[in-house]
Amino acid sequence: MINKPSHGKAKGFPSQYASDIEKDSIEYGLQVGLAIESEWFSRDYGSSLYGEIRSEFIMRRLYARGEQPVEKYKNELSVNGDLSYLNLDWTPVPIVPKFVDIVVNGMTDKGYQIKSYASDPYAVKERTDFAFNAMRDITNQALISELNELTGKNFFKTPNPEELPQNKQELDMYMQLNYKQAIEIAEEEVIENVFSYNKYEEVKKRLAYDLVVLGISAVKTDFNLANGVTVEYVDPANLVYSYTEDPNFEDIYYVGELKSMSLQEVKKLFPYLTQEDLKEIEKYPGDANYTRNYYGQDDQYNQVQVLFFEYKTYNNQVFKIKETDQGLEKALEKDDSFNPPENAENYNKVHRAIEVLYSGAKILGYEKMLKWELAENMTRPFSDQTKVQMNYSITAPRMYKGRIESIISKCIGFADMIQLTHLKIQQVLARMVPDGVFVDVDGLAEVDLGNGTSYNPQEALNMYFQTGSIVGRSLTQDGDLNSGKVPIQELQSSSGISKIQALIQTYQYYLQMIRDVTGLNEARDGSQPNKDSLVGLQKLAAAASNTATKHILQSLMYLTVRSAENISLRVADMLNFPLTKQALMGSINQFNVSSLQEVEKLNLHEFGIFLELEPDEEEQQVLEQNIQVALQSGQIGLEDAIDIREIRNLKL
Repeated sequence: MINKPSHGKAKGFPSQYASDIEKDSIEYGLQVGLAIESEWFSRDYGSSLYGEIRSEFIMRRLYARGEQPVEKYKNELSVNGDLSYLNLDWTPVPIVPKFVDIVVNGMTDKGYQIKSYASDPYAVKERTDFAFNAMRDITNQALISELNELTGKNFFKTPNPEELPQNKQELDMYMQLNYKQAIEIAEEEVIENVFSYNKYEEVKKRLAYDLVVLGISAVKTDFNLANGVTVEYVDPANLVYSYTEDPNFEDIYYVGELKSMSLQEVKKLFPYLTQEDLKEIEKYPGDANYTRNYYGQDDQYNQVQVLFFEYKTYNNQVFKIKETDQGLEKALEKDDSFNPPENAENYNKVHRAIEVLYSGAKILGYEKMLKWELAENMTRPFSDQTKVQMNYSITAPRMYKGRIESIISKCIGFADMIQLTHLKIQQVLARMVPDGVFVDVDGLAEVDLGNGTSYNPQEALNMYFQTGSIVGRSLTQDGDLNSGKVPIQELQSSSGISKIQALIQTYQYYLQMIRDVTGLNEARDGSQPNKDSLVGLQKLAAAASNTATKHILQSLMYLTVRSAENISLRVADMLNFPLTKQALMGSINQFNVSSLQEVEKLNLHEFGIFLELEPDEEEQQVLEQNIQVALQSGQIGLEDAIDIREIRNLKL
């Protein structure tokens, strides 16, 4: 049954200093839900914040597809709203989609490898011990080998002494390039497996598209017993979040998304709802006009608008420390209302504040909560267990004062001018007339062909068009000068040519403006390069264009790293349940059987996750040139050259 509170609509967010018991109540959750609804969906000033942002995002997506509305162009060309004298093709020119595809495909083609680095004390000690033992074996390799021959025992402390480097400098490189703990390999395989199961490569394409078109992108990681760890795409047009000026949304305290759901879906998601509850919900659909400022959906009465959100607050962890008769201390967990009396001698109270997430679900336009509960399986960094991370990872690299800028938002004005120029070209073409001929009938009357045939205008035109010849007389029959001695003259209509050339130049101007404001120059957008341009100059121009859009690639990599970090933190949840643990170990078995033993220890380690980008073609060419010079000078051998080519990180 839905819990229905007795109080009215909340004016703002409830107090963060409320007790834990109060925060767990459905009334507290309803206050949070009503505050979010008031902030994003209130229409006190004509339109809601949610509706404005969603409308802007929809418009950007239409421009990115070359499907923007043409009403504004019709208003520009109409006279008092009348278009009856215009017969034009109003289809938008798909210029912007080309630039979108260039950036998106360029980002998704950029290869990378996920790397993990175990940074907990046990892993650091293991790495330090290996380096210390390796240095011992390198320094005393000859003596240890001789001792092994004399005694028949192995005194090397490293497993494969024959593969050890020759000096300390090579050992430093070996530790960075080749040394990998088994627990780190298992962690990388788990992350790769979760990404593969959730088809993250397809999700990443949608994230890149949103970054280019909308300027914001979001992904959600979650955990459930049915599917384990999930990585889901989130449509930014459905997002709600607290105000922030951080491009990575690190300081938000609530975030959620709006979903339009049928009553059957609501019943499936919240099975405790009764038929009476569903009938009551059906009366408050939260229609499309309420959420999107849009009328006319046929199925709006079959849908309800459900707001799913997460709210970050803090709880008090309270412990009663009791001293036993043996002088030992025993900790008992209590709720935050526990207050020992002042004269208590054998026990006292200790407490700390930890961040927590509450999960809520609310139907828009109706004061009822479908769900309000303390979130399960919260992701907490190992370095600070008092902190909690949102399940949503969001980034908007060019956000200022809440306004989000994208490549498409820069192009809309110029795309409109290109479309208007295209329509003007059509208008000029429609008004142009073909070249004609002038026939002097009086001049034709003075001509006698001499064969009895009448030389009339039709016969003269037939001769002219078929042979290009004209028969005329310089004198009239009376012997006077004939002013119509050339009875047919060609008329040239050249008035539209100059206009078309001017419009084409205008078209090229606005196209160049799109290149200028986005940084996508001719070297990158697929245009024909200048035949006089050197190859090096063309590559420099392409590199400069890549630099102009580098912030988009960095934001996409940020979402990938954050998703990998959340997967790493949720591995502990997978290991706590037999079904998900068995599924995880079964999937890892496809990669590396030796990692199975290490999976058991994943929740005991803390990992740093980073991406190792593969070098592009230009960087590989520079590296190969350096390798060839080093080979010719004898500074490195063939084996070293092969190893260097395998290194993805060129800094190493």
